[in-house]
Amino acid sequence: MTLTPRVGNREILALAVPAFGALVAEPLFILVDYAIVGRLGTVSLGALGIAGTALTSVVSVCVFLAYGTTAAVARQVGAGDLTRAVKLGVDGLWLAAAIGLALIAACWPLAPWIVELFGASPGVTAPAITYLRISLLGIPAMLIVLAGTGILRGLQDTVTPLAVSVGSFTLNAVLNLVFVLVLHWGIAGSAWGTVLAQGLGAAVYLLVAARAARRHGVSPRPDLAGIRDSGTAGVALLIRTVCMRVVLILATAVATRMGLAQLAAHAIATQIWTLLAFALDAIAIAGQAITGRALGAGDVRGTRAATRTMVGWGIWYGVVLGLAIVLLRPVIPGLFGADAAVGAELRTVLWIVALLQPLAGVVFVLDGVLIGAGDRRYLAWTAALATLAYLPAVLAVVHFGGGLVALWTALAVWMAARLVTLAGRSYGHAWLVTGA
Repeated sequence: MTLTPRVGNREILALAVPAFGALVAEPLFILVDYAIVGRLGTVSLGALGIAGTALTSVVSVCVFLAYGTTAAVARQVGAGDLTRAVKLGVDGLWLAAAIGLALIAACWPLAPWIVELFGASPGVTAPAITYLRISLLGIPAMLIVLAGTGILRGLQDTVTPLAVSVGSFTLNAVLNLVFVLVLHWGIAGSAWGTVLAQGLGAAVYLLVAARAARRHGVSPRPDLAGIRDSGTAGVALLIRTVCMRVVLILATAVATRMGLAQLAAHAIATQIWTLLAFALDAIAIAGQAITGRALGAGDVRGTRAATRTMVGWGIWYGVVLGLAIVLLRPVIPGLFGADAAVGAELRTVLWIVALLQPLAGVVFVLDGVLIGAGDRRYLAWTAALATLAYLPAVLAVVHFGGGLVALWTALAVWMAARLVTLAGRSYGHAWLVTGA
């Protein structure tokens, strides 16, 4: 199949629009937590900022469960082997469950140490540990959701993940309101609401995967060789994600040492950035699915055409999101119950967040295209290089005592480094590997 630019637009929209809804719902889990916990005071908000960053980091390093599965399944779909595609997906689900249980065992006793790494003040430490430990119980479900989402995206289905995400988000919002504001469970109630909502989402994906396995004659039992292959294939993407998380963790650690108001403002700005990144990632998800399927079918020309189209979409999408942040900047602090000091810091930083969106649109699209192509090793190396470019910038912020504007300028250096490396690769031919 050849993807002309017009057909590419239609297919991109068919995948990207539902993916947008699903992706936006995911960071809204934590944003709802911020909006509700913000009513408990700045200390609780700061604790959530630390624990939320730690939890997101633990889960995000496993995003290869979604991205790697999407690319692998989509390539088999393009090659016409649906049985093999479903088999790869089942292996990914078993891998997700195993990693989730291992993470609980490893991180539970380390929760106080993890919180201390951020340099939290004594008042923030205890609620941060509480939130983190409760949330750890939901990690297996979160990872199963990642793997299940990857299966369906690879099968060119982004509508079902949208339905699951919207249902989970709605349940999360209701449970958080009841547990925190009605039952007065404090920050622990917020964590329990998210754990229960994620668990329901995971159950839906397991049901969908079981039905697909039965339809295509695939055994749902664990296959150790297949699980091992899934894990091996994800190592490069794991390295890529770890490098990205190091950047964000360092940013939070630096913001922690600036003061409680700066930490709270940075925490909110980071969650807004994450929300926008997930929104922009809708096109990148389409890029993963379309690129994997097209290259599996041997369609190099169609892959090139779709990539050009998606990059254009990424730029304009970034412009729209940036303008939205500029227009909403005066009212955003109030949505999170931020006090005057936090609001002043946040409104200033949001200018940089807005300006970075068009650049982020290109970066995320190209990242998704190369993931879909299976160009994992290159992505790992360039993620490390971009992190190395970021380190001098963030160290300069610490050395010269810069504020949040300087810190977010350092993040802009990191994004620029990613743009250079990804754009250079996309113009070449080494990533255009065809076949199953």
